[in-house]
Amino acid sequence: MSTDTISQTSTNTQQRQQPELNFWQIFNMCFGFLGIQFGFALQNANVSRIFQTLGAEIDEIPILWIAAPLTGLIVQPIIGYLSDNTWNGLGRRRPYFLIGAICTTLALFVMPHSPTLWIAAGMLWIMDASINIAMEPFRAFVGDNLPKSQRTQGYAMQSFFIGIGAVVASALPYILTNYFDVANTAPAGEIADSVRYAFYFGGAVLFLAVGWTIVSSKEYAPEEISAFHAHEQTAKQEDRIDETRSRTATQYKTAALVWMTIGAIFTGLVYGLGWDKQLFILSIGIFAFGPLQLYCAKVLAGVKGKKRDSLGMVFNVVDDLFHMPKAMHQLAIVQFFSWFALFAMWIYTTSAVTSYHYGSSDVVSQAYNDGADWVGMLFASYNGFAALAAVMIPFLAKAVGIKFTHTINLTLGGLGLISFYFIKDPQMLWIPMIGVGIAWASILSVPYAMLSGILPPKKMGVFMGIFNFFIVIPQLLAASVLGVILNGLFDGEPIFALITGGVFMIIAGIAVLFVDQPSSQA
Repeated sequence: MSTDTISQTSTNTQQRQQPELNFWQIFNMCFGFLGIQFGFALQNANVSRIFQTLGAEIDEIPILWIAAPLTGLIVQPIIGYLSDNTWNGLGRRRPYFLIGAICTTLALFVMPHSPTLWIAAGMLWIMDASINIAMEPFRAFVGDNLPKSQRTQGYAMQSFFIGIGAVVASALPYILTNYFDVANTAPAGEIADSVRYAFYFGGAVLFLAVGWTIVSSKEYAPEEISAFHAHEQTAKQEDRIDETRSRTATQYKTAALVWMTIGAIFTGLVYGLGWDKQLFILSIGIFAFGPLQLYCAKVLAGVKGKKRDSLGMVFNVVDDLFHMPKAMHQLAIVQFFSWFALFAMWIYTTSAVTSYHYGSSDVVSQAYNDGADWVGMLFASYNGFAALAAVMIPFLAKAVGIKFTHTINLTLGGLGLISFYFIKDPQMLWIPMIGVGIAWASILSVPYAMLSGILPPKKMGVFMGIFNFFIVIPQLLAASVLGVILNGLFDGEPIFALITGGVFMIIAGIAVLFVDQPSSQA
């Protein structure tokens, strides 16, 4: 079997089993994630620093970060739907890899030249949209190309490359400063050269890594994928998609009015009572789900007798949301608490470490910039530990079960975040990053391995995009309420955001135990 192509199915109609891929084929198809995570890690480790450098206050950072999750909420299901329905000379998912890689590379080159805070916020929006275009089809790519027996290995391989890419990307400003004498300070309102050059390098790495996956991997045609799965036994009712699509136009209309009423009342309270403006994100989001459902009600009322799959992208994404398998609902709870914790870590670690461990919130001070560089190294360390953990997760899952594996890993991550409060020496903060790295590797692989076994192959992309809702919604909530919580309960001290995140991650670990493991899951 060649290392750069996927074995074709036999022409013999009796041979319908999807072939397993060898190590190098899995390596090649996942390698692009190294580049994607390179860009994602540069964003996570440095954007809060860029915002503060351009004048953002601590309690403004969450709302500025809102671009990232909101963009994912919109882009991922759209790209999932489009890639499910694409087949051309480049394949099904790979055209979107290419588009996303080009756009993200350009955004990485431009971002560190943002002259003002709001231009930087806009560039974050563009950069995250581009990353999502490339990232979303990679999840479905594994589900398309690997048999169920190899999917845990495939997602773990993605986690491995995520870890490796993020290690180097997160550490780049520190490396450039300490080994290549690139300045890590700059005049007020200017972004340090160490950050600029890191973004340039990251753009090049992202494009080359994704390009390697595009040229070294091939895809199965939709007809081949259907043939592979034609022989499968019907899944248990609670584990499969509800193909009856029983939700009616009246139900959509009623729910729409409820959502819009709640959203309008909430928005009015935020405005009238002078609550924190960041709560508008949550209230407007609640209201916005109403018109989407009104649209679905209108579509259903006007096309009686037609198959729902033929009613367009917007309708099908919303309708699929209401017809998820039971296990996907349960995994959504796990994702909610996991990603709330991660978002708290990403947006507050720089300000927490610089203020709590280095004693400075002055963005032009040496202490602040030394602390910010050290955060980059900490982010590099947790991604390094994640790369190591990714190798072990498939073996641990076989030994103790996939659910208990995820519970253990998330609990270790939660304890790691909480321990930031108790460890006073910043040089020792790499220790809790062991637990954070293990949790990160697990979050990036285990839920997707569990989910891919219960999704119909023809809708793998759109359901993976919908699953992203349960990554985005907790981030939107975190952006809405974390600043309020810190100011109201903890006198604005960002270290308590990390403790909150740790508690939420432990809750996620407990929630895993209540997920109905799909009958098709190995």
